[in-house]
Amino acid sequence: MRIVVTGKNGQVVTSLVERGTAAGHEVIALGRPELDLADPESIHRAVATAKPDVIVSAAAYTAVDKAESEEELAHAINARGAGAVAAVAARLNVPLIHLSTDYVFDGALDRPWTESDPTRPIGVYGLSKLAGEEAVLTAGGNCAILRTSWVYSPFGGNFVKTMLRVARDRDEVSVVADQIGNPTSALNIADGVLKVAENLVTNADPALRGVFHMTAQGEASWADFAQRIFAESAVQGGPSASVKAITTADYPTPAARPANSRLDCAKLAGTHGVTLPDWRAALPPIIARLLASAA
Repeated sequence: MRIVVTGKNGQVVTSLVERGTAAGHEVIALGRPELDLADPESIHRAVATAKPDVIVSAAAYTAVDKAESEEELAHAINARGAGAVAAVAARLNVPLIHLSTDYVFDGALDRPWTESDPTRPIGVYGLSKLAGEEAVLTAGGNCAILRTSWVYSPFGGNFVKTMLRVARDRDEVSVVADQIGNPTSALNIADGVLKVAENLVTNADPALRGVFHMTAQGEASWADFAQRIFAESAVQGGPSASVKAITTADYPTPAARPANSRLDCAKLAGTHGVTLPDWRAALPPIIARLLASAA
């Protein structure tokens, strides 16, 4: 497959290039200056020139706290930009995979969220991503929206990299323990996206289109996640620290976070045959790569 993905440096984009190339696909990452989400014509020119079999809409505004003071920019990229990419996909008559987030929910449920649960974002970032989902669905029906959460990888900025960095200078790290979710490797997300892409390209079944949840198996709080990171890092000879569990109230941020970010991925497994590995199994090789790059 010839896969065009929006963005150049994000965790999922970089993972898609790595995994897709290894699987024998041609992955073309497009970003500024040739593709600007604020300029629909640049999107069409860049994507049409690349002649994709499938488009992956991965570029996004992801600064959750900063979005509270940059609402217009967040919506320009996450809503109108996503809609423009979907319009180009419809114009070119190629399938689209759009990546979204657990932040479309308010986190108030006491069980994992399903695709049929009502969306109710509690911050600008979530609102902009939900608006992006709606724009994508409005633009055409040949698309799959994949919601994921708590992404980490050997690339870019993420929680695992941050924890390893702070452990080099501290013996104890305070981490929120009353938010739970599914830590998910971007490399595993890339593998899942590739499978979904193959399904969309080869099968016109409407059931393969629509909204799906795609996260790793297994759940954790941020404090649980940090403890596992430090334990695995210690095994591999890297930095480690003890974890002090704190509450969300102890660590105020400009944007509210969902207390429950767990996503139910049964629909994706049943429809696309995609089940991501448990996050605990995916973590050690990523820590190994991060430790090697730091060395």
